[in-house]
Amino acid sequence: MSRDRGPRRLRRLDRSVLMAASVTALSLTASGCVVVHGEREVLPGATADEAAKALQDFTSAYNEADKSYDSALDADHVTGPLAAIDEARLKAGNVNNPGGNPNHSPLEFSDVEYTIPKKAGWPRWFLANAKANRGGDARWLLVFTRDGLADQWEASYLTLVAPDKVPEFKKDKDGWAEALPVDSAEFTMNPAELGKNYVTYLQKGGDGFADGAHTSLWRQEREKDKERPGLVTQYIDEPLTDGDYAPVALRTADGGALVFFTTHHYEKQTAAAGTSVPAPGADVEALTTGEIKQSLTMEFVSNQVALDPKKGSGAQEVTVLGRIQGLTSAKGE
Repeated sequence: MSRDRGPRRLRRLDRSVLMAASVTALSLTASGCVVVHGEREVLPGATADEAAKALQDFTSAYNEADKSYDSALDADHVTGPLAAIDEARLKAGNVNNPGGNPNHSPLEFSDVEYTIPKKAGWPRWFLANAKANRGGDARWLLVFTRDGLADQWEASYLTLVAPDKVPEFKKDKDGWAEALPVDSAEFTMNPAELGKNYVTYLQKGGDGFADGAHTSLWRQEREKDKERPGLVTQYIDEPLTDGDYAPVALRTADGGALVFFTTHHYEKQTAAAGTSVPAPGADVEALTTGEIKQSLTMEFVSNQVALDPKKGSGAQEVTVLGRIQGLTSAKGE
């Protein structure tokens, strides 16, 4: 399976909206893991040592890229929504500080827990749950994925979650977790449909999602923005579900699912006749094409992690535990 490397990683998105392995009978690998009929056998996605090295390699590359504001330095260690957000952040930083990040402070992780599911076929993936030297007490949840033995592990999802909100996972006697097929009807929402249902909720409200910062409060904030005098704000929201943007899910100890999923958002601000759009910040300007006169359209990628209860468990609403959103481009008109 080939890897989607668009903006580099957003090639598959239609930017006209608003702007716009199989491996058989392989011998012992360098990691010490034997893979036989890798496309069919249910196997751990990684060894504990591989997972630890993947996090270490990601952290080193991330710090080098952040220090220099150079996305080429960690491009081989990120993919999917995290890559889209990270590349845009570094691009804006480089425009505003071409000599590098004057406020660079190395990211460090501690108290790392790895949840490694067993699954058949590729891609294979695992979850790292860590404490970082930023973000307060929040736990950093990073999903690492790869498409084959010859590929490098890349971080695709990153969300921050309160320590007491991270669920326990179902594990077998050997400590391996259970990766879930996202197209499953055993949960309150089919995990494959979470992104679509989430953007519908953001647009129209309704039932299905528990109140919180990333659901009801976010809708309230957007409604307030629409009411600003002299400025009309419009939103377009859509799910991202293909390739490295596809959702992934782990079985929780209570039978539910922890689901990581991606969404794509446009926010267009249009000023009343005779006025202009409020000046954006330097980072927005760095990612903006065109001249900002009467309108500004901003494009965002957002990755979320949610608890999706098992049907009949008593809990009937999906709870969005964490969300990280990043501006990826903008257009002035």
